[in-house]
Amino acid sequence: MPHPHDADPVRASLAEIAALLAPAHPDVAEEVLRAHDSPHDYVSAFADRLDDRGIDEPFDGLAWIALVDALAGHGLLAEFDWKEDPQEIRDQLRKLESRPSVDPWDLFEADATTTTLPTDEFLDACGRHYREIGAALAVLDIESDCYPVVGLRAARADELTALAARAGFPVHHLGTDPRRP
Repeated sequence: MPHPHDADPVRASLAEIAALLAPAHPDVAEEVLRAHDSPHDYVSAFADRLDDRGIDEPFDGLAWIALVDALAGHGLLAEFDWKEDPQEIRDQLRKLESRPSVDPWDLFEADATTTTLPTDEFLDACGRHYREIGAALAVLDIESDCYPVVGLRAARADELTALAARAGFPVHHLGTDPRRP
């Protein structure tokens, strides 16, 4: 007999997103699904972590926050403030476990003017350079003034977008808007 959770498309999408972004870390999916299936239990278990975000009770986006926090805990996501220093962004992206094998910064060094860009424009420039080598950077939007950024293969970016939309959460791909500097 199938489990009642098996028919839940949001749950299935969250599990697929976790598998896509953290294939070597099944505990990421476990945390996300725990937040989805048992939100009160999740809030109790991760009270300290959630307190840093001002969360003390379940809400509709809890599983998405759980995904962001679990990915960050495994070095698969970097979270940037809206006024982050470009050098700090570069340093954090270099540390991501999901960074591409070819360092896009080798291509990026020639354009020193981008280091004075505001955070959102600098992140878009980073996204363009990642795409030049077949990688992608995506923001898992948590409706805050920060940018939780993950890296993945560019060929899987549309898959992430579709899964996130099916789960009801926004994803923005960096470097894909030709109108941005």
